[in-house]
Amino acid sequence: MILVLAGTLDGRELAVHLAAAGHQVLAAVISEYGRSLAELPGIRVHTGQLTIEGMQNLIAGQNITVFVDASHPYAVNGSMNAMQACELAGIEYIRYERAEVCVPEYERLYAASDAAHAAKLAASLGKVIFLTTGSRTLKMFKTEPLLAKCRLIARVLPQPDVVQECVDLGFSPGDIVAIKGPFSQQLNAALFKEYDTEVIITKNSGTIGGADTKIAAAIELNLPIIVIGRPDINYRNLCQTQEQVMNMVKNME
Repeated sequence: MILVLAGTLDGRELAVHLAAAGHQVLAAVISEYGRSLAELPGIRVHTGQLTIEGMQNLIAGQNITVFVDASHPYAVNGSMNAMQACELAGIEYIRYERAEVCVPEYERLYAASDAAHAAKLAASLGKVIFLTTGSRTLKMFKTEPLLAKCRLIARVLPQPDVVQECVDLGFSPGDIVAIKGPFSQQLNAALFKEYDTEVIITKNSGTIGGADTKIAAAIELNLPIIVIGRPDINYRNLCQTQEQVMNMVKNME
């Protein structure tokens, strides 16, 4: 049985390809929304946040022989837990991580090491900041003293718990854009203009994560954009294409 951390679109696609190749596949997702997306032919689904202990129990209980970590490029804790759980269980670990977008030359593009760095950097660039970093980093921006007098716009998934999290953090309804991507350059540009955006913050989540169209829209509007770099993790068995994963799984059989 192959366990796939499948919290992303490309992770779910990978699970489908593995199942189509004749492998038994268990996809692990966090939310019921993720479960509804992952319930595909030939794939079993486990729902819920997994600790190291939870991963070990799943590995033992489901006779997992290969663990494919296809979690989001910025989901550091999940990946670290997965590597440790595999080491403790003595099974193979494969990391599938989509390629980064090649960042173009643009004088108003700024690199940040993490969300905290991005928050401080944004304060010097404008007063209306459009956040396209996902819900998990919103607290970092909302609690940054340097941004206290700035207007923060949060673009997040249209899930009730996510929208409620934004409200709990102090975002007004008019500053919450609850919409599911991916977004074209034209739609990004239209939203940035609609909210009188002065600064954009994003992650380099690859083309499938829409990083390319956000950057293109920023260039089109001549707006500063801050790109948060990916965590520096020394992954074992790192693959950047689904074909590489399929070949590695085949060699591990």
